[in-house]
Amino acid sequence: MNSNKVPSFERASAHASGPAPRAPSRRTVLRTAVAGTAVTGSVLGLGSVFPASATPAGPPAGRRPNTPDQALRELAAGNRRWRTYRQEHPHESASLRVRLTRAQHPFAIVLGCVDSRVPPELVFDQGLGDLLTVRSAGEVLDEAVRGSVAYGVLELAIPLVLVLGHQSCGAVGAAVHAEETGEPLPAHIQYLADQIRPSIDHAQHGDARVDATIDAHARRTRDLLSADPDIARRIATGELAVAAARYRLVDQRVSVLA
Repeated sequence: MNSNKVPSFERASAHASGPAPRAPSRRTVLRTAVAGTAVTGSVLGLGSVFPASATPAGPPAGRRPNTPDQALRELAAGNRRWRTYRQEHPHESASLRVRLTRAQHPFAIVLGCVDSRVPPELVFDQGLGDLLTVRSAGEVLDEAVRGSVAYGVLELAIPLVLVLGHQSCGAVGAAVHAEETGEPLPAHIQYLADQIRPSIDHAQHGDARVDATIDAHARRTRDLLSADPDIARRIATGELAVAAARYRLVDQRVSVLA
């Protein structure tokens, strides 16, 4: 189902350049609210774990990542800083705050869970204006979440969407428990469980079932987003990559899911 094929991350790291930037959206209503970024590059290459090598803190204004490869490498470097306790908290200066009153140019969309232990800006050591974050319990897709992701892709021309699941996800655990026991959940939480249910891995049992379902659901969410016609067109041209990843609470490491 996933049309966004991804080879090894190391291979992607060797290809930082791409085609010339594309002009941003001309939709008048939204253009007056926010400036779009240029997009370039090819379909992203990913490995199972973000690389160990570090780079300096996030790129200065005017030198944002503008290809899928560059965006993922910046997230990888930021995650290494985070998990090795070398955070640099980039892009928080007074001058940047002034610039951001005029426009924003985030380089990645992170669709993550609402869990308080997995805030994307901290996990990837990014600052103001760097990430467009969309969060729902268990990364569940509804029209508001889909529209938020589409806004970043279509209006801000962001080159990377990363679906970030995480270890010990309570929403996934509740969905698995509800299916196994038949116990009803409160109405709004039942909605979340219903959306996660198709991802439940019945080949596993106990805690292993929850753990496997966390990954399966992140992949399924990635695939559902990738199948959207507007997003699929940008994947096909190399302007965009949509990937799934997992955050481990025990060591704060982000691993990309194949």
